[in-house]
Amino acid sequence: MRKADMTSVLYTHGSTPVVASQVDQRLHYCLHVPLDLPSDRLAPLVVIQHGTGRTAQKYRTAMRDFADQHGAVILAPIFPAGLIDPDDVHNFKFISYRGIRFDHMLLTIIDEVAARYPVDAHRFYLHGFSGGGQFTHRFLFLHPDRLAAASIGAPGRITQLDDSLPWWLGTKEFEQRFGKPIDLAAIRRVPVHMVVGSEDDDTFEINNPGDSNWMDGCEKTGLTRIERLQTLRRNFEANGIAVKFDLVEGVGHRGMGVLPTVRQFFGDLIAR
Repeated sequence: MRKADMTSVLYTHGSTPVVASQVDQRLHYCLHVPLDLPSDRLAPLVVIQHGTGRTAQKYRTAMRDFADQHGAVILAPIFPAGLIDPDDVHNFKFISYRGIRFDHMLLTIIDEVAARYPVDAHRFYLHGFSGGGQFTHRFLFLHPDRLAAASIGAPGRITQLDDSLPWWLGTKEFEQRFGKPIDLAAIRRVPVHMVVGSEDDDTFEINNPGDSNWMDGCEKTGLTRIERLQTLRRNFEANGIAVKFDLVEGVGHRGMGVLPTVRQFFGDLIAR
């Protein structure tokens, strides 16, 4: 292999550098791309959405062995804090923020990845933990047709499928806000995973009246992330959406602590 070719592979395969999105260079992503992707089919695409701490590279690295084992490409988007408002850390969690539609941004990044690598961009696997779990279940409401599966990890705030509750507690005026209705039939076809640690019981960050990510009524969904995810599970099941719910023993609010369960869930689906 020529030196130029070796350099190209070095930075485009394996664990890549952070890449700027071409549609909005404030937004970034990193990948893990196995060197020996299968040639007879499109590779599964697994998207891991970070939380408030923006630890995208850490998640990407933790998924490398999974990628190599299953012939999958890992995409970890990076939606920086401080966009427009330097003090903001929540922007992407609620999908729409000051003219930025983070669901559209993710889909555009996926298109960019698909233009460079042989991945199945039409239906991908999406996991998010904490703030990423907030993004994941709201993305599911908007784009169930694009998801091969959704894994929702320990969201601190939930949106229930309930047209009597205002966004983001519920889905009142959802179509007016986002330009499309919720397609329950399509959501029911998506394998849904919910996961939280059995010791994820800290409340200081999620019971914060007056902060920018608070709405009165949030407290009615539960005190802890465990209780809130159980509320979301009941809401999904009441709407005919099957849920695989995992309570991971001995784990607090740690995305890496629940990731083995996510790998198992996605791995079983990919193997089928």
